[in-house]
Amino acid sequence: MRLFASPRRAVDERLLWSRDTRFVHRLASFVPGARVLELDSGAIVIAPASELTELVAHSIAREARSPEFGVVTVDAELPEADRYLMALSAAVQMSGLAERIGMAQTTQVIQTKTLDYFFSLRKLHAVAFQPIVELAGGGLYEYECLFRPNMPMLPQSIASIVQAAIDTDRSIELDVFIIAAILERAGQVDDSRRATEAAPLRFAINVTPPSLLDPRFEAAAFAALVRDAGIDPRNVTLECTEQQAVADVDRLRKAVKALRRAGFGFAVDDAGAGYASFALIAALRPTVIKIDRDIVAGIGRDDAKQALVEAFVSFGRRIGARLLAEGIEKRADLAMVTALGVDLGQGYLLGRPAAEPAPPRNMDKLRSLAARRVARVAAGRAISDPTGSARRGARATD
Repeated sequence: MRLFASPRRAVDERLLWSRDTRFVHRLASFVPGARVLELDSGAIVIAPASELTELVAHSIAREARSPEFGVVTVDAELPEADRYLMALSAAVQMSGLAERIGMAQTTQVIQTKTLDYFFSLRKLHAVAFQPIVELAGGGLYEYECLFRPNMPMLPQSIASIVQAAIDTDRSIELDVFIIAAILERAGQVDDSRRATEAAPLRFAINVTPPSLLDPRFEAAAFAALVRDAGIDPRNVTLECTEQQAVADVDRLRKAVKALRRAGFGFAVDDAGAGYASFALIAALRPTVIKIDRDIVAGIGRDDAKQALVEAFVSFGRRIGARLLAEGIEKRADLAMVTALGVDLGQGYLLGRPAAEPAPPRNMDKLRSLAARRVARVAAGRAISDPTGSARRGARATD
């Protein structure tokens, strides 16, 4: 269905839908360049975004006894055949009348359309780089590559996109799409570093278990893909972001072993949460175990969390894996995970995601600040508890 031909020159447009056709026609009479189309379900008006503003629409709506309507920006990045239909669907949903007029959509239909829209916007999405730090020495270990979707007409988080892909059985398609974009961007970063004779960086890239069993992620094929991007597989850690139970652990273990032989590092993400169990981690033998951020948050004052991380540290040493604490945002938590023997750290306290890889914050300064805070808290407890029964640093706060 083709609603309108696009304007000859590029103009940002908005589309408004309402069941009240008189309201739509009256609105159009006040908006220069407006085009009206009557539908079985109501009517739409399309006009330059600079003219069809929210203020104008609400002003006319008040005069027309406030009819319900939805107004959205038309996404010019979409093919002409799709952009107005997508805008119409979004406007109807925004009006709150979708169920009443028979345009309500099931969750899976909405997720499918959301993914289709996501895949159509390849040029708009971005990649951010967040530093991962050696906690003992403070040096940079690698950068996690974080994919940032940019969907102007239907803003979504990467978490919602991933969940939509899982629910519609498109997680492999999503991984292929995202990893191609990440490799392209990471390759550009390394190219610019080579131009200044700087050493190449290490990158961590997220991937779901089903993709690791797909032929496109077979070790030799994937290593070739990474090299084509100008990156050495030895400088890439694959993070297994498990959000589903692994059906075939033995096949996954063999695939991971082959990737390790090809030079890739391998990390299990969100340890201590969901399906990332000790048994699974032991079977996969990762190089890095990432401790879930919910465990790290507040660990400076939580005995149970401290005990769990101690167990992970001991477990990691037995299987030759390094521990990484995610989501470090407080100095007390940084001090605690370091004291517990965690090797690596990541979080806003150490460095935020950025469009260009930026160095992490100075660890010596952070440790000094944390030590002073812990000492002040301990001193305060000693004064309030002269018998010495206060536990050492157990309630350090930031």
